[in-house]
Amino acid sequence: MNREAICHCGELRVSTIGEPIRVTICNCHDCQRRTGSVFGVQARFATDSVSIEGEYKTFVRIGDEGYTLKFNFCPNCGSTVFYTFDDSGEFVGITVGSFQDSEFPMPTNSIYGTRKHRWVEFPEGVAEHD
Repeated sequence: MNREAICHCGELRVSTIGEPIRVTICNCHDCQRRTGSVFGVQARFATDSVSIEGEYKTFVRIGDEGYTLKFNFCPNCGSTVFYTFDDSGEFVGITVGSFQDSEFPMPTNSIYGTRKHRWVEFPEGVAEHD
């Protein structure tokens, strides 16, 4: 399966080959701020199955577990499209909304559950973790 994630203005594109390694909902406060929503949803793909086209800027922060996160966004429209962490090079996280694919695989995990808004409920089959 080939997919393409695109920023709001179309200048930054990330193409993937194959299915994601996993799809995760993140309820952390940083993802809430980054997305402007109550959670973020990202899909991890093996780095060798991802190609990036277009310019991007990077925002770097330290995650709650102490690893370095690099969020990459379009310098024109500001859309965060992909991220990496700890320079592992093993995978690339891509924001699921950037795919604009209503058939995209459902998340299997939800993390930072203690920060989840009390009115948010996830479908059966999504494992919730604190």
